[in-house]
Amino acid sequence: MSTSSGCSACRDGHGLGFPISMAFQPIVNLSTGTIFAHEALVRGPAGESAGSLLGQLNRDNLYPFDQACRITALEWAAKLQVPAMVSINFMPNAVYKPETCIRATLEAAERFNFPLERIIFEVTEQEQVLDIDHLTNILRAYRKQGFMTAIDDFGAGYAGLNLLADFQPDLIKLDMQLIRDIDTDSVRQVLVDATLMMCRKLNIRVIAEGIETLGELHALRDMGVELFQGYLLAKPGFESLPEVNWPG
Repeated sequence: MSTSSGCSACRDGHGLGFPISMAFQPIVNLSTGTIFAHEALVRGPAGESAGSLLGQLNRDNLYPFDQACRITALEWAAKLQVPAMVSINFMPNAVYKPETCIRATLEAAERFNFPLERIIFEVTEQEQVLDIDHLTNILRAYRKQGFMTAIDDFGAGYAGLNLLADFQPDLIKLDMQLIRDIDTDSVRQVLVDATLMMCRKLNIRVIAEGIETLGELHALRDMGVELFQGYLLAKPGFESLPEVNWPG
């Protein structure tokens, strides 16, 4: 795809060729007993998995897919009257020029009357980031627009210390493989504890995602984590805001 056609597709969102919808999963603050945000997760029009959609992506429809996801997330967030932040995944390799590719998001937020200050842009884990400098430029551009930024799967793949050295986001999500069975794994406890100490010094808030057991939740809470996301608390709700199973 040429740069000009890529930029055009990114701007107007045409050419996707298949419908999408959204599911929402809450991120909760257990210290305050409130919902901090809802992450918008792409789904097919009948609730089909994200994987079934990602398998249809290619060089020609990556840009419009990324744009359609942003716009659809805001549309459903407005329909459902999401009362907290909404976290929207973006694909760095689908962004040609941040200032141009953000226009459709800004227009959608205005059209659906969704406050810009309640939008978080979260780097999706669905693709390998080919250019870390490009990613940090995107994140800086979004921060300049006033959006919060989040890095998913910290501790896995590209989302590591090198990225953090160049850009400090508002939020990081600990990779779920790093926190799996952390209540019984002393090595994981040491690694996560060091990460939390580092984030406190850098003024970065930490989200523990993929929480599946009370043991994991209690261990991480004892270590100072406040923000949690996972099936233990709520599964994603297709075109809906699911009820949270607050731990006793």
